[in-house]
Amino acid sequence: MTTGVIPGGHNPEPRPTGERMPHQRHEPAGRESPHVETRSRSSVITARAAATFEPVGRSVATARSFVRDTLQGWGFADVVDDAVVLTSELVTNAVVHAGTHADVLCLRTEDGVRIEVADRYPEREVPLQGSAVNMGSPDREGGRGLQLCAALAARWGVEYTPTHKNVWFQLDLPERPVGTRAAGPSLPADLLPLADGRVRVAVVQIDRKGTVTAWNEDAEDIFGHTAAQVTGKPLTDLAAWPHTPGTGTGIAEALQLSRWEGSYGIRGADGRVTPVYASHLRVRDTGGEPSTVCLLVRDHERAVLQTPLRVPASDSGTADGQSADPFEVFIGSPAPDDLDGLLQRTVERARDMLDGDSAFLLLATDDETELEVRASTGLPSARQRFARVPVEAGPGRYGSARMPAVHDDLMSVPGAVPLLAGTGMRSVVTVPLKVEGRLTGSLGVAAEAAGRYSNEEALRLQFAADRIALAVESARLGELERLRRGSLSFLVEASDLLAGTLDRDQTLALMAQMTVPTLATWCAVYTIADQASDPYLSYVLHEDEELIDGIKSLLSKVPPPDPVPTPGARVWTAPGEHAHQAALRSSMRSLGLTGGPARQVSSGIGPTLATASAVGGETVVLPLVARNRVIGMLTLGKPTDEHFRQEILELAEDLSRRAALALDNARLYSERTAISQALQRSLLPPGTPHIDGVEVEVIYRAAGEGNEVGGDFYDVFPISDGAYGFAIGDVCGTGPNAAAVTGLARHALRLLAREGLSGPAVLERLNSAILDEGDRSRFLTLLYGEMRPQEDGSAEMKVVCAGHPLPLRLRQDGTVEAAAEPQPLLGVIEDLELYEQTVTLDPGDVLLCVTDGVTERREGTRMLGDDGLADVLTTCTGLTAGAVAARIMRAVERFASDAPSDDMAILAMRIPGLQTD
Repeated sequence: MTTGVIPGGHNPEPRPTGERMPHQRHEPAGRESPHVETRSRSSVITARAAATFEPVGRSVATARSFVRDTLQGWGFADVVDDAVVLTSELVTNAVVHAGTHADVLCLRTEDGVRIEVADRYPEREVPLQGSAVNMGSPDREGGRGLQLCAALAARWGVEYTPTHKNVWFQLDLPERPVGTRAAGPSLPADLLPLADGRVRVAVVQIDRKGTVTAWNEDAEDIFGHTAAQVTGKPLTDLAAWPHTPGTGTGIAEALQLSRWEGSYGIRGADGRVTPVYASHLRVRDTGGEPSTVCLLVRDHERAVLQTPLRVPASDSGTADGQSADPFEVFIGSPAPDDLDGLLQRTVERARDMLDGDSAFLLLATDDETELEVRASTGLPSARQRFARVPVEAGPGRYGSARMPAVHDDLMSVPGAVPLLAGTGMRSVVTVPLKVEGRLTGSLGVAAEAAGRYSNEEALRLQFAADRIALAVESARLGELERLRRGSLSFLVEASDLLAGTLDRDQTLALMAQMTVPTLATWCAVYTIADQASDPYLSYVLHEDEELIDGIKSLLSKVPPPDPVPTPGARVWTAPGEHAHQAALRSSMRSLGLTGGPARQVSSGIGPTLATASAVGGETVVLPLVARNRVIGMLTLGKPTDEHFRQEILELAEDLSRRAALALDNARLYSERTAISQALQRSLLPPGTPHIDGVEVEVIYRAAGEGNEVGGDFYDVFPISDGAYGFAIGDVCGTGPNAAAVTGLARHALRLLAREGLSGPAVLERLNSAILDEGDRSRFLTLLYGEMRPQEDGSAEMKVVCAGHPLPLRLRQDGTVEAAAEPQPLLGVIEDLELYEQTVTLDPGDVLLCVTDGVTERREGTRMLGDDGLADVLTTCTGLTAGAVAARIMRAVERFASDAPSDDMAILAMRIPGLQTD
């Protein structure tokens, strides 16, 4: 910024020295308007000041300070506020919207002040105002500065040159006697305020404890108490302080302020309350002891003490003569519909009203113990937004939230306003927002210079805060209700999705996909197998899929967060710090600053810096606790310094509880499935032995979704040299009890057969073993046989069919017949007498053994049955054992459209003939 001050001078055309004459002018429509001129008037210029501001956001505040300091130095305090507001809007148009330098020229004349703001973007169209033209919303980007000029300035205009656009406005000084701070017009005697013959002003002095230390004669006359009667008593014993819901300042608080004006009552000696108008002034003696001097008059004589309020012409009423709404006067009309827009408009208006460099607004949490940053201007809002600070007094806390406060120099009171730490702000004024006596927020305006604000600014800001508090609270409650409804919907949907799967990997993916981008920009899920295991990085997700691998690589190099079971989110700084260091090392290597030879920028620096930016913000960790055990951690992150909102963290905590239970259920299901599959494999033979001269094929299908152990079993095993045993059985029921009998049967058959026992003896002993199981025993149908291949190419089989579907023999000519007779099943009676039958399979013959899951395949009232199975088998002449088994399975599956509800086992043995198809 460059400035220059030129005192005095006479210039008929107030233009900056050396500036070209206007090349083009745009005049507001409606020349008859008395407030609009397109050329400047000839006037005596008594002083001028000029400054140039760079096209940066900070220039707006600097321009406001320049104009304010200039006009106050000229003694034009009456028009300072209007000049600052207009300059702020016009400079904003130049440096922010037009993006050019702004030249500000202040000219002092005999009648007032003229200010010119020129930018270097003359092609930009400017909306112009006339008496019949509607300028639209004052919130739009274009034309708002000119609309304010039309409302506040006595005269204004717009001038164009080939290189500049110049907007000027004139503010006239009010006529008043020289040397006065405020004055009113002369009035007839009957319009003057009514007072007694002698106006009495009570002077009461109150010490820091709130007790009366001085009481003058006028106080005795007005209230009837003598000085001796009231000295040493608290003022609260005498004052009848009105309590109106929503006005948070009580008498004790008012006495702590450096200046206060208002009405209350004093109880007289006769017990009656005398309404008074009071002016309080806080002073200190030479020893530094503070006290408050109270000046009091009867309320109807308030004109003696009441400070005249300066009300701008634009605030006094509307075009139709009706009073303007104070809220609309401060915020502007129409007010923003959304809470964020309303809060942002509030801080901008508050900053401009007090000519501050920054402003901020915090909203209280439901329990009023913390304040959350919701809007700011002139501050690093991305870093501060949604940050929380405690309200009560203490280090790093917001101690002045419940009362107006002015800090002349934050350097002398570090930590008084934690939000401003490290921002360069020196002085600040803060006021509370209260609704029905509850603290709902805090509004503050700060400046880079020390000592900028006094209690007068605090009262102005408090007045504005009182006007917007109810609107802000209403908008906040509306937003909170929407958030709660959205949170409930989100959690219901999340619960449904998580309950719909028992797969661990899918649960991890769902957990991350529900988190990103609804709650965070990226997330990572750590899982813990058991208490002795370290956390393992199981899943990473980011809004941008190209960044996932980089984040996963970075997190794999960072020690995982500690598995703390304490509920709630905690900040985890390790990823951001590691990302910053990695990016720094990568940048230094690319610039050849690591001590080695310089080289060109590495191709890997891009992903490194992108990853660092992705995880460079706030990162929080929430424990995944299920069944009183930490099974993992959910990590949420943001790419910027913006803090997580408390509502988002609470929602994430609810989600983490549901996700933890779903993840643990998936783990238990996976373990159960693995156990079931391992048990199933143990109940089936490890493999089918190769038998010379005999083709053997087995197909086994267990019903269910893989979480039930089948009740059907089969086995083919060698008994002795040249002899092999085979079996196929079906245990009644499924599940662990059926599995126990299945395991018992398969292993007992092998052991008993290898002892040299005959088939009937083997089954009789197995029957006894099953009955010995007691309540765990199950009925068992079993087909057992011993096979001996013969030298002539045939095979001799001895078969015992204990309650099982009969084996079928397929001859080469296509005929099918039963190869055994039915006998009692096992596990029913103790004294079981069985016998075996001998069957000789010739070359080309097939022996088919199945369980009842095949023959009892149903479609409605239809059932495949033994006859249907025999019909399918007749079509298998000339097929290998594998082809026979496959055709039988296809026929069973196609018989009905539904999935099989019972276990199925097919054992096909074929004696190869001279020809095979």
